[in-house]
Amino acid sequence: MFSGETVRKEEINSDLKVLTFDFFYWFSRFEFALKESKYLKRDGIGDNAEPGWDKFINQNKQAFQHTDETRNLLTLNPKRQKVSENSGLEWKSQSLDDCDSELCKVVRLLKTIRNNLFHGGKHGAEGWDNPERTKELLMVGKTILDQLAELADFEADYTQYY
Repeated sequence: MFSGETVRKEEINSDLKVLTFDFFYWFSRFEFALKESKYLKRDGIGDNAEPGWDKFINQNKQAFQHTDETRNLLTLNPKRQKVSENSGLEWKSQSLDDCDSELCKVVRLLKTIRNNLFHGGKHGAEGWDNPERTKELLMVGKTILDQLAELADFEADYTQYY
């Protein structure tokens, strides 16, 4: 979400740094809770223990209900970097056409926020150099993670409060 060409680490305001850390922290906790709750990508003996987002979606899509935050995330519509002509890079809306549920759409956009933060280099994308938009995405994303942990009833593993 930060432009590698226009924002240097030391120039990122402290509020945005805290929000970024919080989002990464809670996203990681959510993936831990997925695994602890047996939402695994593969469950064969010897398979790598990876979070099973698809299994989570399939088991919770009927119970999922939109909130103000999930509707806001859909409106904010974080984009994804794609390869264009001559190996160039361009920003495109995240494809949601193959999603068979609203929960799938929300999860895909949450993962887009995470991926865009982690992989950096967001110059040239509309809104990516806008700290207020980035803050909004991070706050909305964190709140949605909380809501999804409640939906799946694994708040204890998510928050580490037992």
